[in-house]
Amino acid sequence: MNHGKYRVIISFLVLPVLIYGVFVVSPYLQTFYISLTNWRGYSTNPPFIGFGNYTALFKDDVFWQALLHNGILLVVLPVAVIVMSLFFAFMLNAAGRKKGAIAGVPGSGIYRVVYFFPYVLSVAIVGILWVNIYNPINGLLNGFLKIIGLGHVQPTWLGDPNLAIWAVMAAMVWNFVGFYVVLFTAGMQSIPNEIYEAALLDGAGRAQTFFSVTLPLLWGNVQTSLVYMGILALDGFAIIQIMTNGGPNNSTQVIATYLYQTAFNYGQFGYASAMGVVLFLFTLILAAITLRVTRRDTVEF
Repeated sequence: MNHGKYRVIISFLVLPVLIYGVFVVSPYLQTFYISLTNWRGYSTNPPFIGFGNYTALFKDDVFWQALLHNGILLVVLPVAVIVMSLFFAFMLNAAGRKKGAIAGVPGSGIYRVVYFFPYVLSVAIVGILWVNIYNPINGLLNGFLKIIGLGHVQPTWLGDPNLAIWAVMAAMVWNFVGFYVVLFTAGMQSIPNEIYEAALLDGAGRAQTFFSVTLPLLWGNVQTSLVYMGILALDGFAIIQIMTNGGPNNSTQVIATYLYQTAFNYGQFGYASAMGVVLFLFTLILAAITLRVTRRDTVEF
C-alpha cells in the first residue's frame, strides 16, 4: 500500500526536480567552473587558470570599493526599512484608540494603500522617477529647497560622488517600506486584541506595548525580513543600474553592477563568474549568521 503511495509521490516530483536541476542547479555549477577559466564568451574550450581570477579580485580596487558599498547597504538598508515599517505598521494597527479599544490611527486604511503604492511600481519606473526627482536643474528636490529659501544649496545628488550612494539608498528605502508595512500589518492583525487590551488595562503606554507585546510576537516576521533585506542589499543591481550605472567614478558601484559590466562590457566572463561565486558565498554566510544571531524562543499566543 505504502509502495504505491511513494510511487505516486515520486512520479509527481521527478519532473519538477529535473527542471530545477537543469535550469537552476546546472547554471550554478557551470558558474563555479567558468570562474576557474579565462573564458571570454566565445570559445567552447576556455583556458583553465585555476584560482587566478580570485587572486586578481583581491588586487582589484574597484571590487573592494563595490564590496564596501554593498557593506554600507547591508548595514543601513535593512535597519532603515524594517524600523520604519514596524513604526508605520504599529501606527496603522495599534497606536490609536476607538471606543476604548485598540485600533489604528484615523485614516489608517488610506495610509496603508499610500504606503504600499511604491512597491507595486516596477523597479524601472522607480529608478526613472527618482532620477527626475534628483535632477539638479529642474528636479523636485532642488525646487523644494528653493521654495524654503535654500536656493543657494543645490546639490547635484546623483552627480556628487559623496551623495550618490545615499541618494540611491533613499530611493530603495522608499520602494521597499510599503511591502514590509503590509507584511507586519498582517502579523499584527493576527495578534488577539485581548493581549493589547490586557496591556492597556495594566497601564502600558504605546512604546511599552510595542516593545513588550508587538515586537516579541512579530519576531519571526522580523527575522525573515532581515534575511530578505540582507539579500537585497547584497544585490541592488536593477535600481543602481538604472539610476547611476555604478557612477559617478564608481561611487555607487556594487558587486552586481561591476559583475555585469565586467562580463558584458569587457567580455571577461571568467572574472565576472568569480565575482558571482564570491557574492553567492557572502549571501549564504549572511543568511546563516542572521538566522543564528536573531534566533529567539518562539512566543505563542
